[in-house]
Amino acid sequence: MANAEHSGPPAKAFGTTAVTEAGAPLRVARLGLWLVAAVLAVRQVAVVLGTPRGERLTDLETWVGPDGVLHVNGSLYDSTRFTGTPFGGLALKPLTRSAEQALGWGWTFGTLLLVVALGLVAARALPQPVGRRTALLAAPVAICLLMLSLPVRNTLWLGQTSVIPVLFVLLGCFVARGPRTGGLLIGVAAALQPTLLLLAPVLWFTGRRRAALSAGVTFAACTALAWAAMPHDSHTYWVHHMAGVGLGGRADDLANQSLHGALLRLGLAGPLEIAVFLLLGAAVVALGLRRAVHYARDGQLLLAVAITGCAAIAVSPTAWQHQLLWVLLTVVGRVGARASDRYVWPVAVVLVMTLPAKMMLPNMAALHPLRDNVVLLAALAAATAVPFLSRTSPYYRSPVPARYADPVPTRFRHVPLLPFLRRVLTRPNLLLELLLIRVTYAAYSKVRLAATGGSNSAGRARAEEHGWQILDLERALHLDIEHAVNHAVVKVGWLRHFFDFYYTSFHFVVPLAVLGVLYWRRPVDYRWARAALGFTTLLALVGFWLYPLAPPRLMPTLGIIDTVHGVQDFSKPDYGTLTALTNQYAAMPSLHFGWSLWCGLVIAVIAPRTWMKALGLLHPLFTVSAIVATGNHWVLDAAGGALVVGAGFGLTYLLQGPRARTATAVARLSSEPAEPEKDRTPS
Repeated sequence: MANAEHSGPPAKAFGTTAVTEAGAPLRVARLGLWLVAAVLAVRQVAVVLGTPRGERLTDLETWVGPDGVLHVNGSLYDSTRFTGTPFGGLALKPLTRSAEQALGWGWTFGTLLLVVALGLVAARALPQPVGRRTALLAAPVAICLLMLSLPVRNTLWLGQTSVIPVLFVLLGCFVARGPRTGGLLIGVAAALQPTLLLLAPVLWFTGRRRAALSAGVTFAACTALAWAAMPHDSHTYWVHHMAGVGLGGRADDLANQSLHGALLRLGLAGPLEIAVFLLLGAAVVALGLRRAVHYARDGQLLLAVAITGCAAIAVSPTAWQHQLLWVLLTVVGRVGARASDRYVWPVAVVLVMTLPAKMMLPNMAALHPLRDNVVLLAALAAATAVPFLSRTSPYYRSPVPARYADPVPTRFRHVPLLPFLRRVLTRPNLLLELLLIRVTYAAYSKVRLAATGGSNSAGRARAEEHGWQILDLERALHLDIEHAVNHAVVKVGWLRHFFDFYYTSFHFVVPLAVLGVLYWRRPVDYRWARAALGFTTLLALVGFWLYPLAPPRLMPTLGIIDTVHGVQDFSKPDYGTLTALTNQYAAMPSLHFGWSLWCGLVIAVIAPRTWMKALGLLHPLFTVSAIVATGNHWVLDAAGGALVVGAGFGLTYLLQGPRARTATAVARLSSEPAEPEKDRTPS
C-alpha cells in the first residue's frame, strides 16, 4: 500500500544523501530538535514514574486484581472504568502473569517507543514531493508535537492503549507491504477502536478493495474471537453498553469530546438526543468520507486518514481525551492561498491539542459551549469544513508571498540582530492574531499568578518587606506621596469614583483599541508595536517573579484606603485571598502604567495630528494618578513600568531594526490580488 500513495520513494528524503546536501544551519536545527524531543521524552517518563502509585497509570491499575494484572474474576466492565473493547482485554491477557511494578515501567517505556514510532511513520507519510528542509525536520518536529499533545500526555499518565490503533492504521497505510497486510493492521486497529472501521469505505472507494475487505474480515474475526473467549464481556460491551456507552465516566463529562457528549451538555436527552445524534452523525460520516476519498485520490493519504479519524471521534458514543490524537494529524493539511494565512490551521490545531481549553477562550458564559467542545469542533471542522488545498492547486506549493517594506538604515552596524524578521506590509491573519493574543495573555496570567509572593504567609512577609524597602527609598527621594494623594482623593466623592473607574476599565480597553486601530489602519506599525508590547510584558513577568512587592493598600499600619477592593482586615491572616485569582503582590513593575505608557508613546509616534498625540499622552498621566490614588501602586512601580516599556521598544529596535517609514497607507495592499509565483522552489 505504501508504494501506491507516493510519487517517489520517501525513504531517500531521510537518508544520508539529504543530510549530506543539507546546509550547516539545517543540520544544527535538526540536531536541536532531536535534543528537544529527547528532553520532552525524558520529562514525560520522569513525571509519570515520579508520581506516587495510585496517582499515575490509573487506567492500568483498573486491570490489576488479586489474581494478576487483569481482573480475571468477573467482567472487565464491572467497574465501568475499563473502556477498551473485549478484544483489547483479550490482547492484554498475556500480561496477567507480569509483576505489577515491572509492568508499570515497561508500559511507560513501551508507550514512549510507540509514540516515537508514530512520529517517524507520520513524517514518512507526508505527501510527496517534500522539500529538503521539511524532509530533515519532519521527524523530530512530529515527535515533539506528539510528546506535547494532551492525548499522548494523558495516555502516558493513565496507562492507556490509544496510541496503538493510530500507529496500526499508519503502519497499514504507509509501511505494510501488500494490501492484505495493510488491511489486517487496520482491521486490528478497528477491533481496538471500532469507529475506525470507517476507513474501510475510504479504502474501497479509492481502489484499495483488497485492503478494505481484509480490514473488514480482520475486524470481524477479532471481534468473534473475543466473543468466543469472553462471551459475557462481549455481551456487556456490545449489547449492554452499546459499543462503550457509559464506560469510563459520565457521557456528558467535558472529557467526552464526541457529538453525543456535546448534545448531552447542551441539555438534550432521551429519544430526541439520540435522534439528533444519529442525524448529525450520519451527516458527518457522509461529508467526512467524501472529503477523505477526495484527498486520498489527490495523493494526500495521511490527511485523508486524519479526516476519517476526526469523523470517527465525532460519531463515537464516547471519545475521551486520550483518543483524540487524530485531530493532531490534520496539521499536515495546507489551508490558504496567502503565505500569511498558511500558519492559521497548523497553529490552531497545535494549540487545541497541547493547551487546556480555558487557555483558548476567555472565561465568559456565552463562550462556554465553544470552550467545552473545542476539540470536538476542531475535529468537526477538519472532517467537514476546512478547505484543505489540493495538490493540483497553484497555491499548494507556492502561496502568495508576503510583501516586505524596504529596510530602514541604522546607525549601528549589527542592527537588526535578526534581519530575517523583516517588516511585512500586509496585515497578519486576524484569526491567528486573536488566537495568539488570547493564549499569550492566558500564559501571562498563569505565570503572574505563580510568581513568588502568593497568599501564603512566607510570600506575604517577603512582599511586605519589599514594600518597606520601596517606601524607604521613596522617602529618601521625597517621592512618598501615596498616603497624602490617597486620602485627598477619598475626601472627594466624584474624584474617587473617577479614578476607581479609570483604574478598573481602561487598563485593557485602551491597549486593545490601539492594537485594533493599528491592525486595521497601519499593519506595518501594528507588528512593530505588538512586538514592543510583548517584550514589555515578558520583562514585567521577570520583575514579578524576582521581586514580589506588596502594594500600598496591602501594607499593614500604613493607613492606605483601598478604594477599589474595599477595606482590608489586616488582623486576619487571609486578607490577601484575592491572590487566589490574581497575584496581588505583582506590583513591580506596574503594568497598569506600563501598558498605558506604551499606548501613549505609540499614539504620539503614529498619530498624524498634534491634538491626537497630546490626547494619547494624557492616558499614562491619568493612569499613574489612578494607580497612586487608589492605593494600588507605589510611585516607583510606575518608574519600573516605564523602564520595561523602554526596554521593550529597545529590544524591538535591536532585533528588528527601526520601524518602516515607507508606504504609510499600506492597508490596501492586504486586499490587492496577487498571482502566485510559479517558479518558486518549496522550502
